[in-house]
Amino acid sequence: MEHEIEAIKCKIVDMQVEHYDLDVVITKLSENPYPDQLQLKRLKKRRLQLKDTITKLKEQLVPDILA
Repeated sequence: MEHEIEAIKCKIVDMQVEHYDLDVVITKLSENPYPDQLQLKRLKKRRLQLKDTITKLKEQLVPDILA
């Protein structure tokens, strides 16, 4: 059980790093006068997927109070 919790925490950290990196890339691309809209859309979609997955993983770390 403890090993599973640590694995989830490591995965969350990795995903948070990727999410931050995407933020930086998206910001840089947006500064371009003619940004590649398709690329921006794909990066934003990936960033949102990461955010959703991070949220789900964090919920797994919280014990069920009602159980």
